[in-house]
Amino acid sequence: MLCSTNLPRFGDKQNSDFFEDYLQRLLEERDRSGLTDMIGGIEALMISVEPGNSVEYIAELALMTPYQYLVTLDSDKHMTHVLRIDMKSPDILLREIKSPDQSDIFRSLNNMYPVGAMRPHSRYLGEILLANDRHAVVAEQQQREFRFFSVGQLAEMDLPLNISLSKPSPYTQNMVGYMERPVDGIRVYQHGECLILPAAQAANDRGKEMQERMGIADLVKPIDHLATRVYSQNREPALLEYMALSSYYYWGSYDIKDQNSSTNVTKNVRQHPESMSPAKVFTANNHPYCVGHLDKLPSPTETFVRNYGPRLHHIAVEVKDGQINGRENIDYIVEAIAAQGKGFLLDTVGSREEGLKQIFSSASDFSSLIIEYVQRFGDFQGFFTRENVALLTYAAGQEEGVKGKI
Repeated sequence: MLCSTNLPRFGDKQNSDFFEDYLQRLLEERDRSGLTDMIGGIEALMISVEPGNSVEYIAELALMTPYQYLVTLDSDKHMTHVLRIDMKSPDILLREIKSPDQSDIFRSLNNMYPVGAMRPHSRYLGEILLANDRHAVVAEQQQREFRFFSVGQLAEMDLPLNISLSKPSPYTQNMVGYMERPVDGIRVYQHGECLILPAAQAANDRGKEMQERMGIADLVKPIDHLATRVYSQNREPALLEYMALSSYYYWGSYDIKDQNSSTNVTKNVRQHPESMSPAKVFTANNHPYCVGHLDKLPSPTETFVRNYGPRLHHIAVEVKDGQINGRENIDYIVEAIAAQGKGFLLDTVGSREEGLKQIFSSASDFSSLIIEYVQRFGDFQGFFTRENVALLTYAAGQEEGVKGKI
């Protein structure tokens, strides 16, 4: 039986007594019930974009990540493009709604926030996790009062019927799904007519040809972590909720005081590399925006949440360690991609001496998601340094603050 409570913890963030008590109890009960053993890593990420935007987003992801277009699932209300690296890394299910006038729960979530409402169909939807028996997992989770869409509701929302999906979290507004597949079997999504869309294939090929021409194809690795932003009061519940729904454990939290925020990390208890099951990071204000003016505190994280809603903020992609012509691989990649017109929010931060270098791209025009590149040096195991994350948080807050002036 897997044990979720004997792993080392990192960071300096002080959690509440409530969190520490319930964290221990939750993980012990999850292990004892068998859920930890029944739930595996992340199988797929679900992203939705506006009508007409999926093909160009495929080109963008083909250029900036290792993902390749595989196939399109054409259904009544959506085209769902499956992007894949290999069976060792999660897929991306990229959904494009066919009618801009269609209303669903995801549009309703976007419409609650001023910037989110400007792209009513664009958002990160959540992760699909591997389960050895998804019906047994759902039954266990329902006993714990987690709520799931019925098969009829999934059909109405035009989602794959071989996946069980939780209703959006009140803390992150993301879903968690479960799917099965045989050991060493391929992922199959029971959804619509399977076809190769020529425009999507051409967009993918365009991006991959650019990668090869620029010499970066072998330098860009799979996803390292997924970072969600939530309100300050929801930091601890969001962490507990995700660990209750997954087989992840609490890796630790760092307090970034000069940006009035903390960065909180969960990882898969099986200790698989992040390329197989990315870490899940949650960022939140230390103090809510409504009292920040009293102490002149910055609020970049909560400004994002107030403008877009609680949601995924960025996808971090690993960069192969090494140098090209005396320059770190990450600097070479950023310069090459920037030359194609993609913006970045700041220069790379960090150094080989500090253990890693990182950078944020500007938000995608298609998904509103940022791509982060992270290059670790030697045996560095963390996700950031305190100075790095402060600079990244500040840079993202500057762009999001401008976008928030509606």
